[in-house]
Amino acid sequence: MSDINCVTLTGRLTRDAELKYTQNGGAIVRFSMAVNRSKRNADGSWADEASYFDCVYFGKGAESVNSYLSRGRQVAVSGELRQSRWEQDGQTRSRVEVFVNNLSLLSQGGSKSQEGDGGNGGSYQKPQSTNQNSYSKPQNQYRPQPQYQAPVSNGPEEFQDDDIPF
Repeated sequence: MSDINCVTLTGRLTRDAELKYTQNGGAIVRFSMAVNRSKRNADGSWADEASYFDCVYFGKGAESVNSYLSRGRQVAVSGELRQSRWEQDGQTRSRVEVFVNNLSLLSQGGSKSQEGDGGNGGSYQKPQSTNQNSYSKPQNQYRPQPQYQAPVSNGPEEFQDDDIPF
């Protein structure tokens, strides 16, 4: 049995995204996001507490969405957690980052409404293949999807005793 490593976060960018390229020309976008959760204080009142996550997004999808990833922008990401370990000044260090598979733009920076996006945001998804340089177009969530229609039956089906597997 394999282990499961999935994470989905919705939050706001704490700084503008940084775009860099590998020696092979692949795009890497790094950004950090703050995710709030409500916490009850000792006096019974509620307060927001922020957690901060470093994120890494690869490929053409990352390159195309980079210009929209500015400080304050609300995004939703899903991906997996990866831990990096290294040694610096004789001490072992580590960092956990979110490696993004899907990213959705939710609202414009600095605004908690979705007016700037027309209300639907943008959704960019990295394909589930090993080729990290391919890009899939966002799907229009408002386009009607074809409906499945069951085949028409003229009555109960007939089976021979030999056709039934039990």
